Amino acid sequence: MPQDVPGEASAAASHEPAGPAPLGVVRTPTGDAGVDAHLDRLADADHLPADGHIEVYEDVHRGLRDALTALDARPAPAPVPAPMPSYDHRS
Repeated sequence: MPQDVPGEASAAASHEPAGPAPLGVVRTPTGDAGVDAHLDRLADADHLPADGHIEVYEDVHRGLRDALTALDARPAPAPVPAPMPSYDHRS
């Protein structure tokens, strides 16, 4: 009669893939509200199976790319005119 090996039953039952679990990656704020919102969206992938991650990553990538493109599209600040020299008329 075969003898049961401890843990063998639990190993046989664990053939199912593990469910989604947060990776615990810390996202440091950048100081730009728009960029931070896109980076915070990465947390949505923590609750999805692996095949759902690509949609989140592509969305975040698109948002970050748009934020960088917007930086290039902003007009340069207007130059500040140089102050006029002051002349002393008493001489």
